[in-house]
Amino acid sequence: MELPDLTAIEAESRQLALAASPFELHGALCGWLAGGGGSVREWPAKVLADDALPAPVEGGALDELRKASAAQLADRSFDFALLLPESDASLAERSGALFEWCRGFLGGFGLAAGARPRLSEEGTEALGDLAKLAGAQAQADGDEEDEEALVEIEEFVRVAVLLLHGDCVLAAQHRQKLN
Repeated sequence: MELPDLTAIEAESRQLALAASPFELHGALCGWLAGGGGSVREWPAKVLADDALPAPVEGGALDELRKASAAQLADRSFDFALLLPESDASLAERSGALFEWCRGFLGGFGLAAGARPRLSEEGTEALGDLAKLAGAQAQADGDEEDEEALVEIEEFVRVAVLLLHGDCVLAAQHRQKLN
């Protein structure tokens, strides 16, 4: 299932007066889901910790973002995608969006998973690395090496999210089946 169009997500976010960029918002949603939070239509109120926020309209871009993200995380084909600017955007825009995505992820993950989630050693390390990325600053411009490094970091983030989802959601489901 593909993520909705970025412009549609931006428009609906503005309509609901959400204070996060679409990238941070998607990161928060994915953090919430990876940490064990429910795939509910009123997810912005959950991931932004503001009960006053309205639920997105059913079938709208934000509702579709939730459904697509939950489906991608649950899919065993590892076809999970980060909502980021197109590859023709500047390095500064793309790296800034990735770091915003990571900041959102950490917030949503913390809200859903709690202070002491049951993580594997790899999951603990991945969460620490995501925290370092969340604190990074966008790079103004760069060369071919910087472009390649950003692609590698994006792939790392994607895999780290799947690993954390496995630790918090899939492992918990497996433990329930054993009991």
